[in-house]
Amino acid sequence: MNPIKSTLFIFISFISSLAFAQYTDVINSNRPGVSRSAFSVGTNVAQFEVGPYMLKEKRTPATSYEVDGFGVDFATRYGLLWEELELNIEGSFQSDTKTYNSSITAEDKRANFKFLTIGAKYLIYDPYKKGEDKPNLYSWKANHKFKWKTLIPAVSIYAGANYDTKNNPYTAQGIEGFSPKVMIATQNNFNGGWVFVMNLIKDRIGTDQSDFQYILTLTHSFSPKWVVFGETQGIKSDFYADNLFRFGGGYLWTKDFQLDTAVTFNTKDTPSVFGVNFGMSYRLDFHKDKEIDNGTSAKDEGERRKNKSKKTTDVIEEYNKKHKRKDQNFN
Repeated sequence: MNPIKSTLFIFISFISSLAFAQYTDVINSNRPGVSRSAFSVGTNVAQFEVGPYMLKEKRTPATSYEVDGFGVDFATRYGLLWEELELNIEGSFQSDTKTYNSSITAEDKRANFKFLTIGAKYLIYDPYKKGEDKPNLYSWKANHKFKWKTLIPAVSIYAGANYDTKNNPYTAQGIEGFSPKVMIATQNNFNGGWVFVMNLIKDRIGTDQSDFQYILTLTHSFSPKWVVFGETQGIKSDFYADNLFRFGGGYLWTKDFQLDTAVTFNTKDTPSVFGVNFGMSYRLDFHKDKEIDNGTSAKDEGERRKNKSKKTTDVIEEYNKKHKRKDQNFN
C-alpha cells in the first residue's frame, strides 16, 4: 500500500471511530500528563490509570528545606448511561521526608493523600459528532490541509468533591472534610496526529486553599503505537503557587493497555521541583454500540469497520488501475 492509500486508510478509520461519539477502538487515557480529556471512556467501560512517581523538592532561601519521597497517582473511570457521561475517582498519595536545614537539622516524615476526589464529567459540545468531513479518495492534499473548523474544540464540564483528612500535611491548616471542585475541559483534534487539551479548574472552593489551575497539553502521535507530549500547569492560591512543566511519552502495548513516563520540573527555587513517573492504563471493555439494532458488540463493529476500510482501499486500487489503463492507451 503506497503512502497515499495508507494515509487514507488511517483517516477513514478515524472518522469511523468518531461516528460513535466517546467510545474508541483503543484505550482513551488521560495519561501521560495530568490534564483531563474532554471525552469520556464510553458506556460500560471501566478504566484504571495508575502512576508511581519519585519527587524531590528543594527550597534555598533562609527557611530552606528539602523533600525526598515517592507517591502514586491513580484514577478509576467509568462510562455510565450515556456516551457523554463519565464517573471517576482520582487521587494522589505521597510519602516523603521533609528535612529542615537550619542550625539544628530536623526531619518530618509525612504521608497522606495530596488530593482525593470523586466527580462526574459530561460532554456538552462535540464538534465531531455532526457534519464530519468525508475523506477525499483522490486527493492526499485535500485530506491533510488545515481546516479552520478544527479550531472549535469539544467542551465538557466537570463537578466533583474533594475529601481532606484533618491535619493533612499537604493542605492548608484547618482544611478537612468535603469541598467542591469544578472544571471546564476542551479538546482540539488536528490533522497529523496533534491533540490540544485545555483544563480550567477551580479547586477546594470556599476553603483557605481555594486555588485556580490551568493545564495546557499538546500531544502528538507519530505512529499507531507511540505518542509524545508537552504540558504546562499553573497553580495559584494563597497556600501555594507554581508553574510546572512536563514532558514525556506513551506506548500502546495493546488496544486496552498503555504504558507511559514523564518528567516534571519548574523554574523557581521556592521550592524547586523535580519528579519522574512511570504509569500505566488498562480498561475493561464491555461497551456495546447502541446504534446497532441487533445488539452486536463493539468488537464486531470494529471488524465491520476494518472490512469497510478494506473495501474503500479496493475502490482506490480499482480507480488507479483504470487510470493506468487509460494512460497506456494514450501512449
